[in-house]
Amino acid sequence: MNAPLCQAQIALHRGSPAQAIELLESAHRFDSCGGFGPQYVRGQAYLKLNKGAEAAAEFQKILSHRGWSVRGVLYPLAYVGLARGAVLQGDSGKARKAYQAFFALWKDADPDNPILIEAKREYEKLK
Repeated sequence: MNAPLCQAQIALHRGSPAQAIELLESAHRFDSCGGFGPQYVRGQAYLKLNKGAEAAAEFQKILSHRGWSVRGVLYPLAYVGLARGAVLQGDSGKARKAYQAFFALWKDADPDNPILIEAKREYEKLK
């Protein structure tokens, strides 16, 4: 699983989200192994392709199966991805709820954290 995941991350970083999704096809069988790397990268790739429903579905897999990786760092970030997917679908209510869940989890986070700053900025645009 590591090779396709690494290759997909490289493809995504290079601006090839469709290639990233294709590279992760072989990783579907590992989706339930925890860590959520394939789902997260797939979700990010779908966001880049403006496919909100597909992105939201990948992030929802992470949120629905937290027990597979209880301390996984991608769990809180999945809320941000879910919110972004909802925005692409035009569902601002769902987006607001996802952002609020993220903020609740990161209430004690460093306020200068770039992800937190970006999420707050995106959330403010929904008001």
